[in-house]
Formats: sequence, structure tokens, C-alpha cells
Amino acid sequence: MTAWSPESWRSKPAKQLPDYPDAQALARVEAELARRPPLVFAGEVKRLKKQLANVAAGQAFLLQGGDCAESFKEFSADNVRDTFRVLLQMAVVMTFASAKPVVKVGRIAGQFAKPRSATTEVIDGVELPSYRGDSINDMAFTAEARVPDPERLIRAYDQSAATLNLLRALASGGYADLHNVHQWTMDFLAGSPAGERYQEYAGRISEALAFMRACGVTPDGAPSLEGVDFFTSHEALHLPFEEALVRMERETGRWFATSGHLSWIGDRTRQPDGAHVEFMRGIENPVGLKCGPTLDPDELIRLIDTLNPRDEAGRLVLYVRMGAEKVANGLQPLVRKVLSEGRNVVWACDPMHGNTHKASNGYKTRHFDKVLAELKTFIEVLRAEGAEPGGVHFEMTGQDVTECVGGAGHLSEADLSSRYHTHCDPRLNADQALEMAFQISDALKPAQGITRAAE
Repeated sequence: MTAWSPESWRSKPAKQLPDYPDAQALARVEAELARRPPLVFAGEVKRLKKQLANVAAGQAFLLQGGDCAESFKEFSADNVRDTFRVLLQMAVVMTFASAKPVVKVGRIAGQFAKPRSATTEVIDGVELPSYRGDSINDMAFTAEARVPDPERLIRAYDQSAATLNLLRALASGGYADLHNVHQWTMDFLAGSPAGERYQEYAGRISEALAFMRACGVTPDGAPSLEGVDFFTSHEALHLPFEEALVRMERETGRWFATSGHLSWIGDRTRQPDGAHVEFMRGIENPVGLKCGPTLDPDELIRLIDTLNPRDEAGRLVLYVRMGAEKVANGLQPLVRKVLSEGRNVVWACDPMHGNTHKASNGYKTRHFDKVLAELKTFIEVLRAEGAEPGGVHFEMTGQDVTECVGGAGHLSEADLSSRYHTHCDPRLNADQALEMAFQISDALKPAQGITRAAE
């Protein structure tokens, strides 16, 4: 391969990047970001990669979730805490059911830029540039608001830093103590089927903790009871921002993207000779690749070899996002090709992006049953081919929103207008996300029974 540098992506064709009217203003912002401290650190990145290597080996499971697109306007400590809390709940359910550690990764502290299917949008006969996320332009439908503004990148950095500061405090400052498992339930989950089932799990976990304490197992000897590892992730879409936050580890001379622990390439920007693949191939972080229904098996191998030339365990996560109707036929040839070529990857399912549709009342939504159907088919296909279903990736929130229909709460299209708050794509609410965790746990159980019977 050709030599890599943080700026070598600039020699490649780049898609989905904004067209800034003032190139000098963008250059000044890039220089300012390059002087700022890293948001994450090399040691944290290495720890995540080690945990993802366990996922690839079938010894752990990846849970990744968070906002479709983070918002400047809706940023608050409560919103960050609530998303963290529902991910903790989901992880507890999945760990308890599978007896495997769950690697927890948030779509947070950096998920500000969004790819778009069209460069412009038309409302009431007026055509304006598309909204590309708060780090680029504003959601308001005015000509002024839709002009890309590089100063917004500084605000995205500042909000990411504040979010990470709070997440680190929540993860290690006592809030994530497993003894608080009963206290993580949100008020609006009280009485819901998922909330009631979670309380049953919480009671059994509390009994197990009391037994362990009676046997002399305390947080002093098992610090994982008091805190959790929690990592951040986002789509590495805005390459000038990503380049500005690349830092070299002096001890090894290797480069780390310090904008987040894990970054992924979207289905629209995964061209093997494109700028996004070029940037991602040179950083040491774990990287992800979205695998849509148009991805050819040979092209996938080419991408794998470009992004993970050392075939390093925990380096590459493949996020399958094909839709409930397409995943069975689309996934099988990819899995067979990767297995036949002997490549080391983590297989994860993003069952959200392939199952979006427009409701009769005009709202963009997703149906819980479709999301679950893709997830279950993903697990079935991988198991049939002898591969490990390693993780899930959800657009979700800890808020009581009404953006996806279905689930145990039986949200209908008529409910969507009640609390439809997303800036881009519809998200599972806390109740739906927790219910999904139970469904995942149930779907993963049969293989465990077969394994134990064989032993």
C-alpha cells in the first residue's frame, strides 16, 4: 500500500463533505482543533480493541447505541445520563441472560454529521441545501441557516468534551455501581412490560450480589461491580474534523483518531479508493464498516484487507444493515466469503437503517417488528454459516419519544406526532430499547443450550 498520513485522504475522491464558502475560515478552525487536547486517549482505544477481540472470539457481545444525530439545542446532562442509563439496563439484561460480558459503546460525543441522499431538499416549492448535522449547518429551513459554518465544528468539539467528562464520571463515580441496578429504571418505564421484566432481573441480580457479599466477594476485590468501561463512537464523516484530531503516540509512532474510541464508514462512503477508507486505514482505533445490500463479497474482502491489513482481532466491525426483507439473501454470501478467506472480523447488526419508511401521516419511522426481524435473521444466518453473531447497533434514546412504531407499548402511526423529537432518523425510545434487549437475549439463548448439551 502507499504511505499513509493524516492528510493523505485529501488526494482521494471524497463524498458527503460540505462545500464551505470560506476555505480560509475552515482552515483556521482546523488549526484551532489541532491545538486542542485529544478527546480520548490511546490507552482507552487499546482497551476497547482488546475487548472487541473478545467479541470476535465469541467471548463477549457488543452493544452500541445512541442518538441518530446529536443536537446542540437538546444537549443536557439529563439527556446524556438517560441514554447512558438505558444502555446500562440493556447491558445488564444481556449479560445476565448470556453469561457473557457486554462491551458498551455509545453513539455519542461526536455523532454530529450526517450523510444525505440528496444535496438539497424542497419544501413548499423552496429548494435549499440539505441539513447535514449540527456540526455543519442548522436544521432551520432558511438560506442563512443552511450555509455550512466551520465555527460549528468548535462547538461540536466542546460539546463532545463536556459529554465525555460526564460519561467518565457516570461510568466510574458510583452511578454505574451494579448495586444500583434497581435505581436505573426511569419513571415512564414503571408498569410497562419491559420495565416490569427488568425489575424481575434486577431482583435476581440483587440476590446474587448479596450471596457474593456473604461469600466475601466485595467491590474491593471485584472493582467491575462498582463501575463500567464505556466507550464512544461516531461516523467519521467530516474528514477535516477527524484529521485535525489525529495524534501520534510517541512510544510507538502510531496514529490515533482522538475524536472518539471507535469510528465507522457509512454505506454511502465505503468506496475502496475513496477518501474515507483512505483516512480510516491509517488510524489504530477500531473501525467499523456499514454493509448494505449492494455490497459485493469481493469488494468486501478488498475493504477488509485495506482497513485491517494485519488481520488484527478487534480492529474491524462489520455492521450489517440490509433491511428485514433483504438480509437473508444479502448476508449469506458475505459471511461465506469472509469465512472462506479466513478474515478476522466482528459481525454486528444495525437493524435500523434498512427498515425506515414514511408513515401515512408523513413521518419517517421504523417498525419495531421489522427491526427485530432483521436482527433475528442476522443471528440465524451467521449461526447457519458457523460464524459468531457479535453485536448490535441501535439508534435509540433514553427519552420517552414516539418515533418508532410497535413494541410492547403498541405505538401506532397516530402516536408519532406526540413526541417526535429526532433531528434526523427515528429512534427507539427507552421502553422499546429495553424490550429489544430482552428479545436479543432470547434470540441468543438456543445456541448456548446446544453448546452446553454438546459439552
